[in-house]
Amino acid sequence: MERRTIGAAALEVGAVGLGCMPMNWAYTGSRQRGEESLRAVHAALDRGATLLDTADMYGPFTNELLVGRALKERRSEAFVSTKVGLLVGEQHIVANGRPGYVKRACDASLRRLQTDVIDLYQLHRADPEVPVEETWGAMAELVTAGKVRSLGLCAVGARSARRSGARLHDGTIRQLERVQQVFPVSAVEAELSVWSTEALDALLPWCAARGVGFLAAMPLGNGFLTGTLTPGEGFEPDDVRARHPRFTAEMMAANQPIVVGLRRVARRHGDHEGAVTPAQVALAWVLAQGRHVVPVPGAKRERWVVENAGAAGLGLTAEDLAEVAGLPGAQGSWE
Repeated sequence: MERRTIGAAALEVGAVGLGCMPMNWAYTGSRQRGEESLRAVHAALDRGATLLDTADMYGPFTNELLVGRALKERRSEAFVSTKVGLLVGEQHIVANGRPGYVKRACDASLRRLQTDVIDLYQLHRADPEVPVEETWGAMAELVTAGKVRSLGLCAVGARSARRSGARLHDGTIRQLERVQQVFPVSAVEAELSVWSTEALDALLPWCAARGVGFLAAMPLGNGFLTGTLTPGEGFEPDDVRARHPRFTAEMMAANQPIVVGLRRVARRHGDHEGAVTPAQVALAWVLAQGRHVVPVPGAKRERWVVENAGAAGLGLTAEDLAEVAGLPGAQGSWE
């Protein structure tokens, strides 16, 4: 697989990563099986999809434990990204950016991941009660201590920005400007896909101008852009899409022209060795947005991991990119 670099330290990863969250958090619980997910992680590494993206809150904790089982055997082949800053309660999630907590959380993540060092340690959310510079300073001390190789920041405030009418990532950019004064940012993780393109306006250019890597979260639109979901089929109560305004039966039906367009492009690239899928076109579009961009599609089955990894070899033409850019915008309010 093509290799791409993250941040000024030029940390190398496969062009397509693997989001591990769906393996045991936020998506359909009845389809989550540990051994199957473990095979998916190994399949990713086999194909050069080296970036494994997890977080201590996923589970909580069980996602890191699962990834750690794979790392125990294949640490040298993987680039490990995990996150800190959010605590999961029974019915709520709260931020904790206190320096002491961040350091303890890092040690706990290292134990669960069965590794001596985390390649990319990301701040999941800033704590409104703690200056972000203090949290970031504690994370920088972890780099100095040799427990972490680089630091990243996850985009924040997406829904509030949509409601206020502000540019989606203004709040994230303000945080980035602040923490850059403390220690260099190596990567930013934010949603970017064919049906969520807001990062192209300001956040992606900000990263490109500063040599910061961009991890594209949800590049398959929470599964919608794969074309495998049926409008009206519904989701289990524990699945985040059951409460997502783009996943009502009406909105899924209304947004089908996006999938139809991806299929049309995919058919042009199919050959005798096998068909190209809408998901691969969607990922190839994300890859085409810049050499500093690494899509991190979530998956829990080997089949989907193999398909996603194959997108790294799909080169879209200028005609393809123009056609995808001309697809209708996604319908579905966040309010």
